[in-house]
Amino acid sequence: MSRTDRFQDLAAEGADPSRSPGALLDVLGVAAVLLDAEGRIMLWSPQAEELFGYRADEVLGRPAARVLVDEEHAPVAMALFAGVMQSGEGWAGVFPVRHKDGSSRLAEFRNMRLEDAQGGHYALGLASDSATLRRIEGGLALAMRLFEQSPIGLAVLDTRLRYVMVNPALERINGISAQEHVGRRVSEALPFLESAPIEGAMRSVLETGQPVLDLVTVGRTPADPDHEHAWNGSVYRLENPNGRALGLAVSVVDITEQHRAAQAADRARQRLALIADASARLGTTLELDVTAEELADLVVPALADVAAVDLLDSVLDPATWEESENDGARHDGSAVFRALAVKAGYPTPAVRAADPVDQPAQYDSARLVTRSATTGQPVMVPEVGPGELDAIARDRAAAELLREAGVHSYLAVPLLARGRVLGVLDLKRARNQQPFDEDDLVLAQELAARAAVCIDNARWYQKQRTAALALQRHLLPRAPRRPRGLEIAYRYQPADAGEVGGDWFDVIPLDGDKTALVVGDVMGSGITAAATMGQLRAAARTLAGLDLEPARVLEMLNRAANDLEETIATCVYGVYDPHRGSCCIARAGHLPPVLARGRRGPQLLRLPTGAPLGVGGVAFEAVEFPFLPGDQLVLYTDGLVETRDQDIDLRLDILVALLGRVQRPLEQTCDLLLRELRKGEHRDDVAVLIARATGNPEDP
Repeated sequence: MSRTDRFQDLAAEGADPSRSPGALLDVLGVAAVLLDAEGRIMLWSPQAEELFGYRADEVLGRPAARVLVDEEHAPVAMALFAGVMQSGEGWAGVFPVRHKDGSSRLAEFRNMRLEDAQGGHYALGLASDSATLRRIEGGLALAMRLFEQSPIGLAVLDTRLRYVMVNPALERINGISAQEHVGRRVSEALPFLESAPIEGAMRSVLETGQPVLDLVTVGRTPADPDHEHAWNGSVYRLENPNGRALGLAVSVVDITEQHRAAQAADRARQRLALIADASARLGTTLELDVTAEELADLVVPALADVAAVDLLDSVLDPATWEESENDGARHDGSAVFRALAVKAGYPTPAVRAADPVDQPAQYDSARLVTRSATTGQPVMVPEVGPGELDAIARDRAAAELLREAGVHSYLAVPLLARGRVLGVLDLKRARNQQPFDEDDLVLAQELAARAAVCIDNARWYQKQRTAALALQRHLLPRAPRRPRGLEIAYRYQPADAGEVGGDWFDVIPLDGDKTALVVGDVMGSGITAAATMGQLRAAARTLAGLDLEPARVLEMLNRAANDLEETIATCVYGVYDPHRGSCCIARAGHLPPVLARGRRGPQLLRLPTGAPLGVGGVAFEAVEFPFLPGDQLVLYTDGLVETRDQDIDLRLDILVALLGRVQRPLEQTCDLLLRELRKGEHRDDVAVLIARATGNPEDP
């Protein structure tokens, strides 16, 4: 017979040595027996004599298995003793022992290995008689009294999760009698509750012995079928002194008021968090579509299951951007919308019912979204009926999709900014079973107001940007005529975000076949920077026509910049003379040009830095150097080389290294520089001008 089989046989006799003992040993008289490594009894307490009937002189020195264990249980006892002595791990459980009078009785043991100073091992056994458990009968009577009179709902369930006892308080909570509880599971006695989580927690407690506390349940009972209540339950396992599960004890407290208060407080916290989140997330860019998407992402799923941000088409038309324009309503009361963002918290047919993004859609005056836009007032339908779906959707097919999606509540809030309706925030609930209420309306209006200001800022920025781009395109040189003795190539590239800057370049023909080469950068961005750039470029062209030395031109440009309010710019100005084969350059706070001379390779020109234009009265110094056929000069603005994460000297080294590659056509060189140096995000625009001497002054 295997050890497992022997354990099973003992279990059938009520002597399962694998069972954990109960906690009653803590209050019982405990017998102590000490065995040596051979299993012989070395110590014998008076309690042991009371429990087993043997005096100390009758058992000391004798093998415990022969004295206390019947022959059929001896192998199991020896195995348990060996396990304790070999592993050092204690063992606790119930085991049948033989009394001196020949009877057999169950004793509860706690066995452990001891070690003396010389390393010798002993086994200590602590045991108690289960008969003393009767002492707790008085406590049980008291417990029953408390059970009946407790204001807390109490119940006892068996190991099959069926009610055995229910106190009056639980009868009142559940609204059914004790007789209607007894013999039934929770799912049978209380079918109006979601019982699966409750019974799942009960099974876990029964299997593991770990109690479950604060098990909150929400529902309606026959005690109050018209109102939702909340209860806090706790589940504990009931065990006998041997550790065998007898069933479960359940306590239930009605926490409806606390639950409602907590829900209200939680909703308030969520609303405040959503408003705070809106401050951080809305308007991170000045792009209309991005701002609309940010608003849709913000409200889904926190406020709605499906959201759409619909702007009036007139708002997107620059011709109607003046404040005096109407709110987009036509003479027949209809309005044309353009959806900029549609968002759903999960896959749903309601998305297909929404207008396609960036496509115009005309709605007549009967549509709720049109009403909200034309009146500037929110439209809330807490409970959507079949007829109201037709007033929400664009057509019958879309209404059917909304019906299929289960849309049951609707809210449209106008996007109001500076007294004008820009569009509508369209919100729907389907999976969220709560209808929109006044609190939701207030929150939606707050979020819509914040988003509307961001949208209005974005559209006015786009108008200004469009004007600035037009101005800049007008001010930058058109394809210049090829100067004598020079081959040129140039590029202008705006910032990644489309921000208009003040970078410019120019190629100016001068008397005597000379050519002025100019690259400048006005600090700042937008239409002001573009206008300032145009003024400085015009001044530079005028001064160049006077055939002044480069240093003198910068001095005059500095005076012009000083006359412009809060203008600071950098500039590099050079004049190439094909007859002398030389170039004379001066710079005002600008990055140094790169000169490439045949086999010598490219290098940064060592020029006096000079102060930026607009700083004040400063002197500039020009440097003249040979510029022979094949020589190449590269002028550029800081947007080509400056980044946030690399040192400027390293970036200049990379620029020089790129120009040191095999010589190529100038157009390809421009493309190479922009491709390699403008990787990642760039917040500044860039101008590049490359000139190569051809050696023929007569070459146009």
